[in-house]
Amino acid sequence: MAETVGSPPGANWRDLGIRTLTSAVLIPAVLVDVWVGDAWFHLLVALLAVMMAHEWTNIVHERSSSQFALHAAAALCGAFLPVTHGSQTALAVISVIWVLSLALAMAQHRRLSLWVMSGVAYIGLPAMAFVILRGENQAGMLTIMWLFAVVWAADICAYFVGRVIGGPKLAPRISPKKTWAGLWGAVAGGALAGSAVAYFAGLADLVVLGLLGAALAVVEQLGDLFESALKRHYGVKDSGRLIPGHGGVLDRVDGLVAASLALAAFIIISGYIDRGNELFGR
Repeated sequence: MAETVGSPPGANWRDLGIRTLTSAVLIPAVLVDVWVGDAWFHLLVALLAVMMAHEWTNIVHERSSSQFALHAAAALCGAFLPVTHGSQTALAVISVIWVLSLALAMAQHRRLSLWVMSGVAYIGLPAMAFVILRGENQAGMLTIMWLFAVVWAADICAYFVGRVIGGPKLAPRISPKKTWAGLWGAVAGGALAGSAVAYFAGLADLVVLGLLGAALAVVEQLGDLFESALKRHYGVKDSGRLIPGHGGVLDRVDGLVAASLALAAFIIISGYIDRGNELFGR
């Protein structure tokens, strides 16, 4: 973690302590919620997605309460409708909300930029993806745990490999600290975590899950860049201040959001979802 210009001595260490304490409290709570599943998991997804909606509309829509209502509605639809009315209904309702959001933006004389057009999908679809991936069985629980491990390992390895090796920048105009070395570190971390979790969980397809972990690591880094581009476009440092030492919810889940969508798409398109998600079954 780099020192900020003008920061008092030891400020970074205090910030690191706050980040560590926050993580020590939140991560176990989230993992327990994933393990329990059912309504508790849906409530967690809904809560995080509504928080994302709040931060997104604060940044992109200048704190518009009507846009927040639409984005929050997409969050709730993604978290609950796949269970109560099916995934197709959830997707249809989120699509209607997306159209309403665009119509409202035009009525408010807003230019239909990428950020204005993508908010509802960016919030509603990942919520839906998490609910589909978790399902109601042990395979779903392992899927989410595996995804967390891959994303966290990729993020950590990208940071440390990038700091140690340095080298050419990955996207200097968007995120000046990201390097190509960090990206390859993320790929290695994702592959190792994907294979290791699969091995210790007793899953059969170690090679497939290792390769999938490497691919999702790339997607995770792209998700991080997407959120960095959003903040750079609107001139904000953090998406919010909700999580002590970590910024906002969007700051913490950017890579996870992208990876969840990619994993859900892979499982659905490959047909694993129709076979009881056998990729993560024992």
